[in-house]
Amino acid sequence: MALPLLEAPYSTQNSRVPLTASLQGSGATYDQDARKALIEKSYKQIFFHALKVDREPYLESQYLNGSITIKDFIRGLLLSGRFLRDYYQCNSNYRMVDQVIGRVLGRQVYSNAERLRWSIVIAEQGFPAFVDQLLDSDEYLSNFGLDRVPSQRSRLLPGRAIGELPIYQQFPRYGSDWRDVMAQRAPVPAQAWASTGQVSDAWANGQPPAWALKVWLAVAIVGGVEITRVLLTVALGALRHT
Repeated sequence: MALPLLEAPYSTQNSRVPLTASLQGSGATYDQDARKALIEKSYKQIFFHALKVDREPYLESQYLNGSITIKDFIRGLLLSGRFLRDYYQCNSNYRMVDQVIGRVLGRQVYSNAERLRWSIVIAEQGFPAFVDQLLDSDEYLSNFGLDRVPSQRSRLLPGRAIGELPIYQQFPRYGSDWRDVMAQRAPVPAQAWASTGQVSDAWANGQPPAWALKVWLAVAIVGGVEITRVLLTVALGALRHT
């Protein structure tokens, strides 16, 4: 039996900097240049930047020909292989809530209660269900509608006219826990090589195993003999023709 969606009351100041005017509107028909500008803005909002290999040409063509809205385009980017591989798989559910709410709703989570609420949704219903519920929420639709690219809805902060930093400047793509796990999986930590010169656990005191030394010595002897033989053959051949 699925758990009901938990209540997560606001626990922080909710005064927001007004959204600035842009190319966007609700239900408007844009020319191709304007649509391309919104595509680039969407990539920046979700990925911060996107390499050529990270782009979604099918989604782009759908939006350019009017088959989908910006809201659908944002959903496609969040469920793309790039986002699932480089964000979702690198973060815990709690941290994923921070990342996605920042990108989709343009704000930080209000409290641990909100973080727990959406983490349960991810655990029980999956990441796509979490994305759909955010995009279909009253908060998203009232602020961005169907054809506005989500943007930072910064809180008004005393002494700071511009409000909060964008979410992609506040949060690295992955946290220290994922970094530490990847360091443990690395076959040869760079720090260990720099400090000991040891490339494998089989090495002792910076030296390869005895069998490896014997193999290397045998190859060196055979190679030396063969090189000497070739040189002598060439030299004798040259002498015979003089």
